[in-house]
Amino acid sequence: MARNQSQPEAEREEVLECVQQNCPHCNKRMRNKYDNYRTVRTLAGVIRLRLKIRRCYNGECERFGYVLRPEAEGKWALPQHEFGLDVMALAGALRYGEHRSVPEIHHQLQGRGICVSQRSVSHLLERYEELLALCISNKRRLQEIVGGNKQVILAIDGMQPDVGHEVLWVIRECLSGEILLARTLLSARSEDLAVLLREVKEAIGVPIAGVISDGQQSIRKAVEVALPEVPHGLCHFHYLREAAKVIYAADRHAKKELKKQVRGVRAIERSVTNNDDPVSKTVQGYCLAVRSALTDDGRPPLEASGLKLRSQLTLIEQSLERVAQKGD
Repeated sequence: MARNQSQPEAEREEVLECVQQNCPHCNKRMRNKYDNYRTVRTLAGVIRLRLKIRRCYNGECERFGYVLRPEAEGKWALPQHEFGLDVMALAGALRYGEHRSVPEIHHQLQGRGICVSQRSVSHLLERYEELLALCISNKRRLQEIVGGNKQVILAIDGMQPDVGHEVLWVIRECLSGEILLARTLLSARSEDLAVLLREVKEAIGVPIAGVISDGQQSIRKAVEVALPEVPHGLCHFHYLREAAKVIYAADRHAKKELKKQVRGVRAIERSVTNNDDPVSKTVQGYCLAVRSALTDDGRPPLEASGLKLRSQLTLIEQSLERVAQKGD
C-alpha cells in the first residue's frame, strides 16, 4: 500500500561529530569529507541528525579512504531505519512484556504522538526479535566485524521504555558501529551485566581497548569484575553533565536574576499593539527579541542558558543605545 500522508517534519536538529578525530590505523588527522542527514522518529519527537563524516586522506595508510561515521549515531537508530531504538524497545516491551497485539501497540504509539502505521509496527517487532536473536554463538560473524581492527572499544547501555518494563541491554562496537549483543533482562544487576561482557570478550578474540558507558553503578561494577584490566570511561555527554552540575546551578541562578531585570516587557508590548507607526513597530520588534531570549534555554551542559541570555540581552541593549544616539 502506498503512503497516504507526508513524512512528519523534524522538530529539531542534532549535529553528531566523530569523537575519534584520527585514523585508528595511521593515527593521522582525518578531515571532514561531507555531511549526511537522517530523520529519526523517537519518543521525544522527530529528530533530524546531521552526521559529520570523516575520511582518512593519508596515501600511505593501508586504510586510505577509510570513512568514519559519528559513534553516537548508533544510539539513535539502526542503520537505514527511520524509527529510534527507544520506539523499537517500547514496541517489543508491549508485545512480549504485556502481550499486546499489533493494533494495540499501534494505538499506543500513536497516542504518544508517533506517526506510524501498523505495517511499520510489525517491522519494528521483527527488528526487535532480530536484535534479541543476535547471539554471540555465531563467532564467525563477530570475527568478520572486528577482523579489520586490531582492537575494539565497547559501549554498553540499557534502554527501558517505561518504569516496570524489561531493560534492553545493548553492547556495541564503537569503531565499526556494529551491535555485538542485545538482550533483555529483568534487572540491572552487576552480576548479570558481567555475564554479557564475558560472553562478548570470549567471542570476539580481539583485545578490548576500552569500555564506554554512563555512570551507572551496576555497569561500573560489572566492568570491574568482567574486564578488570580494561579502562572504563564515561561517555562525553554524561561526563560533562556530571562535571558541570555546580556551574549549571550557578548559571541557573544567574538566569533567574537576569529575568527579574526585564520584567514588564509584556506591558510595553500591549501599549503599542494598536499603533501602526514605525516607532511602535520597532518597539514591538525589540519586545519580541527580549521574549525570545527569555525562552531560549540552551542545551546544558554544552550551552549555559544564563550566559546565553546575558549575551542576547547585551546585544539588544547595544542596539537600543545605537538607536538613542541617532536621535530619532
